[in-house]
Formats: sequence, structure tokens, C-alpha cells
Amino acid sequence: MHFISEDLEDYVANHSQAEPELLAKLNKETHQKILQPRMLSGHFQGRVLSMLSKIIRPKHVLEIGTYTGYAALCLAEGLAENGTLDTIDIEEELVDFQKKYFDASEWKDQIFQHLGNAIDIIPTLNKKFDLVFIDADKENYVHYFHLIVPLMNKGGIILSDNVLWSGKVLEEVKPNDKSTSVLLEYNQLLHTDPRVETVLLPIRDGLTVSRVL
Repeated sequence: MHFISEDLEDYVANHSQAEPELLAKLNKETHQKILQPRMLSGHFQGRVLSMLSKIIRPKHVLEIGTYTGYAALCLAEGLAENGTLDTIDIEEELVDFQKKYFDASEWKDQIFQHLGNAIDIIPTLNKKFDLVFIDADKENYVHYFHLIVPLMNKGGIILSDNVLWSGKVLEEVKPNDKSTSVLLEYNQLLHTDPRVETVLLPIRDGLTVSRVL
């Protein structure tokens, strides 16, 4: 996922807002105890998510793919007063880990965890969203997008992670690589769908910012 040198990545991180202490602890414990810690948003991308949320000041946030809760806490930093953040994940073994850090934050009463299939859960939330972060199974990105767009407020922002997929979007797709095939379809959808305007940022593994028109 390194598209620029690690030295330059370190320089970027060191000249961005510092990682809050709670998130630094979460980051460390994730690397110590959880499989695939590279899935964590991390310091720099986390500060990008935080900054975007603070600019948007969302009333309602939806996150698809909680992992250990790092990105959720970054997005919560920008919540409007009495705002909510619903986060969905399918991994039951991570629920207690997430909850420990959510409960230690100032947004513990505003973050709502959901365990299960996002496609089933999203229609039950009965909210209109100002900010959505998609960072789950790549094979369902297109489904998530079509499900979410009608639930967005006008001007709302959809963030999509891992859209460069370690550079695989530029390579010949292997016959059994469904994730890359779907991401190529998804990136083209965001580029052409008249309901949104999109910019793809080469941040970490690729982050698209789509504004609902």
C-alpha cells in the first residue's frame, strides 16, 4: 500500500495533526493482538477522516466495516451536537475490543455498534446520513453504494477506502480475483454515476470522496 516512500510517508504524518492518545493506544493494541493490523486506518488517514468529518459536521454517520474502531472514533470527532454514528461489522470476536475503546471516548453514547450483514442492517437504521465510510468486503462495494445513495442527504459525502487495492487496479486481473474486478467496476461507477461527483485521492491505499448531488 506504499505508493510513496516510507520516509516521505513519515514526513507527511509528522507534519499532520498528532494522533490522539486514545487512538495511539488502540493502534498499538491492534498491532499486538489482532490479525491483519494493516487494515487499521492509522495515524495519517485517521487525521484525514477526522478533518473531513469536522468540515462536514455530520448529524448522522454510517460506517460499513468497523474492524477495531479506529476510523469510527476519527469520524466521531466531527459529529454535530447530539449526532450519531452507526458502525457495522460482521466479526463477532471484535465487538468487545471495539466497545472498550468506544466506551473510553467522549462519544460513547453516540456510537452504535451493529453486528451482522450490512446489506440487511442498513435498511433498518431509519436515518438520512450526512457522511458514510465504506471500508468492508470489496465484493459488495457496488451493492453498498446503491443501497446508501438514496439514504443520503443532499450534499452528503460517501468515503470509500482501498480503491487502489495495492495498485492492482492497474494490473491485469487474475481470473479468480473478484475483489479487484469489483473495485474496477466500482471506481468506474463513482466516476460516471450522475448522482455523485467524485475525486479519488491517492491516500494510503486509495480513498474516494463522493459528494451526493
